[in-house]
This record gives sequence, structure tokens and C-alpha cells, in this order.
Amino acid sequence: MKLGYSFALILACTAALPAAAQNAFPGAVGPAAQTMGGRGGQIVRVTNLDSDGPGSLKAALETKGPRIVVFEVGGVIDLRRSVLEITEPYLTIAGQTAPSPGITIIRGGIDLKTHDVIMRHIRIRTGADGQPKRSGWEADAFSTVAAHDVILDHNSFSWAVDENMSASGPRFTGNSVEEWRKGTSYNITFSNNLAAEGLANASHPKGEHSKGSLVHDNTTGIVFYRNIWAHNVERHPLVKGGAQVLMVNNLIYNPGHRAVHYNLMALEWADHPYVTGEITAIGNVLRGGNDTDPGLSFLMLGGDGDLAYYGRDNRAVDRHGEKLPMFGRYGETRARLIEAPKPLASIAGMDILPSAAVETNVLATAGARPWDRDADDIRVLFFVAEGRGDIIDDENEVSAYPSFKPTKAKFVEADWDLATMEPKSGRYPGQAGPVQEHLSDRDAAMRGVGKQ
Repeated sequence: MKLGYSFALILACTAALPAAAQNAFPGAVGPAAQTMGGRGGQIVRVTNLDSDGPGSLKAALETKGPRIVVFEVGGVIDLRRSVLEITEPYLTIAGQTAPSPGITIIRGGIDLKTHDVIMRHIRIRTGADGQPKRSGWEADAFSTVAAHDVILDHNSFSWAVDENMSASGPRFTGNSVEEWRKGTSYNITFSNNLAAEGLANASHPKGEHSKGSLVHDNTTGIVFYRNIWAHNVERHPLVKGGAQVLMVNNLIYNPGHRAVHYNLMALEWADHPYVTGEITAIGNVLRGGNDTDPGLSFLMLGGDGDLAYYGRDNRAVDRHGEKLPMFGRYGETRARLIEAPKPLASIAGMDILPSAAVETNVLATAGARPWDRDADDIRVLFFVAEGRGDIIDDENEVSAYPSFKPTKAKFVEADWDLATMEPKSGRYPGQAGPVQEHLSDRDAAMRGVGKQ
């Protein structure tokens, strides 16, 4: 907690601590499952789609103290090539409360630099926004930066110019491994998210940079549960030196050069003693697509550091359904793969699907507002299901920034369980029925149905 907080705020946070034993919401998993977020705090209402100022999302994020951010407006928040920074802890961002079409953030991203945060049902579509190649615009869609006890659940991250969703922070802070790990991100859960179409040759100064997820050196307690990565060149995820990651029931579709990979780079660690990384992977699926290298492995090992690995019931196939290898290398170094006899991270409380059931399940549930999807999420999910789609350099190759007409609806506290931010009725705003596909006028007329 930052110095300068009021004594009243400290008392409020302390008073809320006994309730922390409950899960953040039904289905929350991982070491962060019981994070408080803003539970018990004030309700902060977002009433407009401005990029800043009173009633904006930015103002709500900057509010001090425990708070639950709800939305009385739906539509697009244009960050105009800027990044929202979250620095105040004890926060719940409840995108599920917005009226249809929900909240979509464009031309920017979010860097989370604090603790005890829950974010659900938000779309972020970063994009190159017409910037010249290698010109320096390099935003993540979402990244934690030395954050902890965070849950990112049911969000859609796309068109990032750096990673789509990552857990990051400084590599070395302090004089011991324990201090390094406390100085960077830890206890971060990514669940039920869609991370798609990272831009390849766009405005990132390094050139090609279509990346799914970076898990930075010495991060721990990082969980990926029932996410979809689609159409990214690499990093599904990239796990860096000494990091500890659990992957359960994720779908990786159309990776380019690498799917899951581990790399402790000697160039980055210099004279620091190496730390063995850990990956536990259970029930994950890799499916090759149009851009996937022939013979791509599920897991690749690079760099100099060793990796302890436990794998069970993972499957990998190419675009034709032919089996792909589980393990490969992209560096002729001393790094060793050390196979573990049992999981290296706790899987308690997880409903683990057999890998044969993963694709059907996550295509139905991953991403923001699965009851109220937007056209781009539906396009990506249908292309995954059909074995279509490509890695792109610019958002205009597949779509354009959305321009939803703003909608308004009052948030009624009595309609929600404020401890979990689930609707008491079981129905979410904008939930009319299962969204199957977006039909053109011609298709709708041919099928005799109303246009979705």
C-alpha cells in the first residue's frame, strides 16, 4: 500500500480482510482466486466514454481506496494512442455491468502496476492506427507491471503492437531470488480470455512483433486457464528465466514460429545465478493454421537456463490434423528440460477438461461478454473453428476500429451480488440468447432469420 493513504482507508481495507477467504467470483482459479479486488468498497460509476475527466473510466481507475467500477454506458473508449495506468489497488472493473454492446477500448492499452485487481468483460483493440512501420508506437493490449494478486477473466485482447496479455516487471530487484520474485509480478490469473491477431510488421521499433503473452523473468504464480491465443507469431506464452507458470485447458491456434517456449537468456542475466523455471501444462491444445511452421513443437526450449516441466494430456496437430511433436529446441545451448513426475503448481479447485473437449468448450466461453459478442470476436472464433484466418500486420486487413452507438442504462445495485459482481437474476445486460454468428443481410434473408 502506498505511503500517504489516509488512516481511514487503512481501517477500511483492514476491515475488509476477513472476507478475503471467499473466491473473487464463481470459477476463479489460481493463487489469485481469493483476491479482494474492490469488494466492500464504494461503487464508482462510469457515465461517459471520454478518455479522461469526470465520469470517465480513467477517473474511476484513479479513484483511491477499495472500489467497484461499474458502467452506465456502453460503447467505445478511444485512448488516442495512450496507455491507461492502474496504480491504485483494491479495484474491480466490472465490464459485465455495461449495457450492450459493452465496453471496447481502442487505440491504446492498460498497464496494471498495483495489486488486488479484478478485471472482467472488457475488450481492448490496440491497433497500429496508421503509424508507420517501426515508428515507435508499441503498446501492449494489457500487461501487469510488478503487480500481484490479479485476475483477468473473460476479456478480449487484440491487435496489440507488443504483447496481447502479459505478466511483466523488473527482472532483478534486491539481492536474492525471493526478493527478485517479490519485486516483479506474481499471483496473476488469466482465465477465459481471447488474445488474438497481434500485429506483426507494424509500428513496433524492433520490427516483427506479433506476440501473444510474455511471462517475464522471475514471475511466479502465473496461471493461464481456458484462454484462446489465435494468430500470433510467438509467445503462447514465452516464459522467461526462473518464472513459474501453470497452463490448463488453453487453445493455441495458428501460431507462427513458436507456441509455448521457455528462454533464460544469458545476455539478460549476465552474472546473476541462473534459476530453474517451471511450467505445468495439462489438457492444452495446439492447432496449426495457415501461418504455422511445419513440424512446430508444442514446447520449445531456448537460452541457457534449465526448465522443470510437467505435461499431461496435451495435444498438438497441424492444419491437417497430423500429430506434431511435444518438444523441440531453438538454441544449441546447455539448457536442460527436466521432466517432473507430478504437477509443479497447485491445480486445486480447477475443473480440468480432457484435451478432446477443450476446443468446443473454450470457443463457446472465452472472450468478453460471450452472451453479447461483437463482430470481431465472432469473426476470430468462427475462423478458429473453421481452420481459417491469418497473422496480420494491420487491423485494417481484417476490420476497422468499432464505432458502436453509445448506449445508456442505470446501474441498479440491488440487481447484483456486490461480493462477486454476478447478476442476481442470472442474466447479464444485453443477454438475449446464444450469439451464433453475424449474418449479412443476404444471408439472413436466405436463412429466414433476423440479422444478428
